[in-house]
Amino acid sequence: MKTSELTGEALDRAVGKAMKLQDPYWHEGRCAWFSTDWAEGGPIIERQSISICDLENGEWRAQLDSKGCGPYCRHYGPTPLIAAMRCYVALVLGDEVELPSVAEKIGL
Repeated sequence: MKTSELTGEALDRAVGKAMKLQDPYWHEGRCAWFSTDWAEGGPIIERQSISICDLENGEWRAQLDSKGCGPYCRHYGPTPLIAAMRCYVALVLGDEVELPSVAEKIGL
C-alpha cells in the first residue's frame, strides 16, 4: 500500500510495524489508535520532531526536516494525526508498506 493513502486500521497497523511492536494492535497494554488518539500519536510526533501545518484547504501537512537526523519527509492528510502518522511511517518504512491482510494475521 502507498503510505500516502493509508488510513484507519491500516495506518495504525503500519505505525505499529514502524515501531516494531510485536502486535501492532496493542501498545502499552491497550488497543492503539495512533491516527485518531493524541495520547497514542502525540508522543511519536514529539519524539520525532514532526511539524504540522494547517493548509487552510481542509488538509494538513506533516513534515520532518533532515537537520542531520534522517531524510526529509513530508506527507498530507485530512487530520493532523493522519498526516503526522503517514510522515512517521514513510520515514521508517518508506513510501510503500506491505501489511498482511486480516485473514493472514489470524492464520486463514
